[in-house]
Amino acid sequence: MDPQFDEFLHVPARLSVVAALAPADWVDFGFLRDSVGTSDSALSKQVSALAGAGYVVVRKGQDRRARRTYVRLTPEGREAFRRHAAALERIVALARAFDDQPAHE
Repeated sequence: MDPQFDEFLHVPARLSVVAALAPADWVDFGFLRDSVGTSDSALSKQVSALAGAGYVVVRKGQDRRARRTYVRLTPEGREAFRRHAAALERIVALARAFDDQPAHE
């Protein structure tokens, strides 16, 4: 296994959350929920796990009418995602290299 492969981050729900956060700064919880296509409770569980691992930080605030929750990657989370994505790319490249080999019958 590639040493940069992050098993904690590879859980599909967590990977989806981190991938959605990667190109942004602070992301509204509702937008993140809709982007990932999950429920509030399922997203909250994954965000809590990611926060516990130091990959995301959560900020709560108040706008005129409602309480808002925002999430963003920490520098450590951004680096973990970069390393994990690179590991996945290497795994795919290896699979493609095997795919390009002539079949032995």
